Amino acid sequence: METLDLDRILATVHALLVAEDMTEAAELVRLYPARAEQTGYDNWNGGTGIWEVYFEVPPSDYARMGVRRTQWEEQVTARLKTVLETETQDWYSAKIVPAKAYRKEWRAEESGLPRQTRVNILDGLRLEGVAWNGTLDDVEFLSRIFDLKELPSFDTRFKDAAGDIWQHCINNEDWEPDWVFSDRRFKLLDGPADTFLSFLCEIVNPVVRPDRDEALTLVTHFNDQLRPAGWEIFEEERIAGRPRFAYRVLTHNGGRSVLRARTVADALDAGWMAKAIERLERAIDTDPDLAIGTAKELVESCCKTILTKRGVSFTKSDDLGNLTKNVAKELQLVPEGITDEAKGAENIRLILRNLTQLTNNLAQLRGLYGTGHGRDGQHRGLQPRHARLAVASAVAFIDFVAETYRHREATEAS
Repeated sequence: METLDLDRILATVHALLVAEDMTEAAELVRLYPARAEQTGYDNWNGGTGIWEVYFEVPPSDYARMGVRRTQWEEQVTARLKTVLETETQDWYSAKIVPAKAYRKEWRAEESGLPRQTRVNILDGLRLEGVAWNGTLDDVEFLSRIFDLKELPSFDTRFKDAAGDIWQHCINNEDWEPDWVFSDRRFKLLDGPADTFLSFLCEIVNPVVRPDRDEALTLVTHFNDQLRPAGWEIFEEERIAGRPRFAYRVLTHNGGRSVLRARTVADALDAGWMAKAIERLERAIDTDPDLAIGTAKELVESCCKTILTKRGVSFTKSDDLGNLTKNVAKELQLVPEGITDEAKGAENIRLILRNLTQLTNNLAQLRGLYGTGHGRDGQHRGLQPRHARLAVASAVAFIDFVAETYRHREATEAS
């Protein structure tokens, strides 16, 4: 099959999927590159070619698709058959595969911390003129992390690294201040993540850097780079009233909420929600402003999906308050048979109102901190903890209303 023919056929497949409200499979066809490859041949009935149409998706997207891949493959395969059965006797089926993702730095990234993240942190120290060794000399500092007597010397006059570092950094001072960043003995750029993170923790150790405010400022700068890569430096204990730092893998506390949101989206077969959930997953720790705004969109998507499935009309001008009010009315979220005076009815109303209002307020807060506005030098944006609060609130709401929706559907069907 020629590329032009494949594109024309996939355009028709996409139109069929959209018309049948299979939005996620339609997005797969539209967004990802495809190629057709003959994988077999059957001599029966004059000869039949067996073809696979491969959709190549980035490994991260492939992993997130999970078991839904099989469903989408079946949906696309069925539409391929519909489109092609009048044109050819060959058999075509769809297959989702991970795209090849070769990167020159992949071996460094496998160590748990991308090289570019390390470069950014060390460049920041250079730009700010930070003395990485603080109040200690180079030998004293590095001896806290490495056994310098076990590392080789680059100067033939000395038998180990301790000798040549002393000669060139203390006695003669003829090495550049940032020499250690690229010294292959210490493997800061390409070695294990633990080595690099231990180096950062020593930079802000109170023995090395007694000025608490300076240490905290550096930790903030480090974490701005580390968190998107899945790490953070945190205060582990105090020494003489000053914090001592350690490092850890981010637990991604929002992950459980995102997983629950995916379950809700799958249950509702809601493509709109799936897109919002993907944004949430990427943004909770890396872009809290975006995650908070997306949490509001998730509630809106859930409300619109349920109202659509229940045949309740709404307009583009309906805001979150109107949508949640209509959902509450349609699903009768307050249990039937309980009067306003009965214990619990008003509490349920307040909980529902607070859930939606909390998400709405956080979305408005995002507007105050979003891009596009001039900020003074002291401005600080929202933090991942704010994003996790917004996401947990949004997921609590959609989980409740989706479960109520399924209960109503089952009751009405019986």
